[in-house]
This record gives sequence, structure tokens and C-alpha cells, in this order.
Amino acid sequence: MQDLQGKTLIITGATRGIGRGIALKMAAAGCHIAFTYASSSKAAETLVAACQKFGVKVKAYQSDAADFESTQKLVEEVLNEFESIDILINNAGITKDNLLMRMSEADFDKVLEVNLKSVYNMTKAVIRPMMKQRKGSIINMSSVVGLKGNAGQANYAASKAGILGFTKSVALELGSRNIRCNAIAPGFIETEMTAQLDEKTVDEWRKAIPLKRGGTPEDVANACLFLASDLSSYVTGQVINVDGGMLT
Repeated sequence: MQDLQGKTLIITGATRGIGRGIALKMAAAGCHIAFTYASSSKAAETLVAACQKFGVKVKAYQSDAADFESTQKLVEEVLNEFESIDILINNAGITKDNLLMRMSEADFDKVLEVNLKSVYNMTKAVIRPMMKQRKGSIINMSSVVGLKGNAGQANYAASKAGILGFTKSVALELGSRNIRCNAIAPGFIETEMTAQLDEKTVDEWRKAIPLKRGGTPEDVANACLFLASDLSSYVTGQVINVDGGMLT
């Protein structure tokens, strides 16, 4: 496994699903973990304990990534606690699905705020410390929906497509400072949320995927590990699809 010994990661929305899988994978690689959560302090405490088993420093922060002032404060606190920020993973996201003709303005705005503006907030907050270090890796969690669209998810697709344009722009702006910015576009990833779906529907989705299975949080975490490490030192402005061939 690639060694991230001594490096510090900030990841938003990490207490479950893909975010939790990423945090555990990075901790296993020796990375110190600062993660945010919205409401469940119990889930946050459980993740702290799980990551600490790898002998790394871990701290949970209750913070709203969609709020600009909160993200500025968060980064200041992480720098005071960990002294550096080497990796940022913008993972926080929500869905409020509906057909466009029935979608409320509030639901459209909320998804864009949480999924897209949070990426702006967090990235802007870490730029200065990363520039001082002259090194950093920013990883933004998009989705295959941002590449192909999906009926009933106009707000979600717009937010995830926006992340792709943002990622490529930041890569161009910060490349000369040795700061890389890439995106990951997961496909159908099986988590606690998908476990609640109808089994027949899930089976149909699996059959439509070339690899004939849904992905796991670890599949996404492995891509994050690559992009966070020096193995990807010449990779920036790219989108890695972790989708089992769904968009092939």
C-alpha cells in the first residue's frame, strides 16, 4: 500500500458510506485524518476510534461545508491541530431527487449549495496553506451522473457536472505551485443507503454494469489513495470513473 505517513487529510462528510471508506483507507496508509460531520456525533466517535487503530492522529469536526465562514474556521482549527494540510477530499453531498417540473427552487438551490458551493468553500480555504507548502492534492467527488445526466436528478447532475469544470479550472490555476486537483466519478456504489433499495432494482442495475457488480466504498477509496499519493504526481485536471465500466 502507498505510504502517506505523516501527511494530513481533510475530508468532508466522512461518517458513512464512501466518506467513511476513504477515511479508513487513508488512515491505514498512515495519514492523519481531520473529518467533518453534520449531526451524528455517535457516528463521528465511532469513526475516530476505527481510524485511531492504525496509530494515526484523528479528529472530528462538526462543520457545515456549505457555509463559507464555517469552512474558513475549520481550516484554521485543523492547521492549529495538525500543522499542515496535504490532502483535501471534498466528499460531502446530498440528493433531493424529483422530476424537474416538480422540483422546488429550494431543493435545487440546496443541492447546489451542499454539493458544489462546499467544494468552492473548502478549496478556497486550503489554497493558501498548500501554496506555502508548495505541494498538495485536492480530490473532488463527482459522479457518473455529472457526466451523463439522470432523469429526476437535474439538481444533483448539475452540481456534479459543475464539480468537473471547477476541478479542471483549479488544476490549471494551481499546477505551477505543485498543487494537483482531480475528480472521481463513482458509479453505482453499494452502501447503507443502497441496501434499502428494492433487491430486484439493484439486481437490474448490476446486470447493466460490464463488471456485473456494484462498487464498494473501498473501490472509491483506492482511487483516492492513488490521487493523494506520489504515485499520481504527474496527474492533475483528470476525472477517474470508478463505475465498473458503466459509461464505457
